[in-house]
Amino acid sequence: MKRRLRPEDEAEINITPMLDIVFIMLIFFIVTTSFVKERGLDLSRPSKADNPPKTEKNDGPIVVKISSLSQITINDRDVDYGAIRANLEREKANKPESPLIIAADPDAEIDAVVSVLDAAKIAGIAKINVATVRS
Repeated sequence: MKRRLRPEDEAEINITPMLDIVFIMLIFFIVTTSFVKERGLDLSRPSKADNPPKTEKNDGPIVVKISSLSQITINDRDVDYGAIRANLEREKANKPESPLIIAADPDAEIDAVVSVLDAAKIAGIAKINVATVRS
């Protein structure tokens, strides 16, 4: 018996149903998506001409210098050990936000530095810097 050669049926993929499903999903997502405009803050920035910077007449640090002989000067005025606190309180009243800078000579006695630190703490000065300066 002789076999006949039949042309084999080629397998074809029908993509029409798949495209239908994709378009239906696309329509579904477009319809269900909500387009909400998000709120923001409207800011108006001031220009430099509108708001000049504030300048304080009493700005600058409170400087306490301690010499090698443990002599104390507050803002270029010699001060006795008993008057340190009173002078620091007066300077703090004049310059409430100013920091205190203690510029001590390395050869100065540590008692002088501690006296100034204690007086500054009692006077309520919070910002204190200590530096070493040769005089």
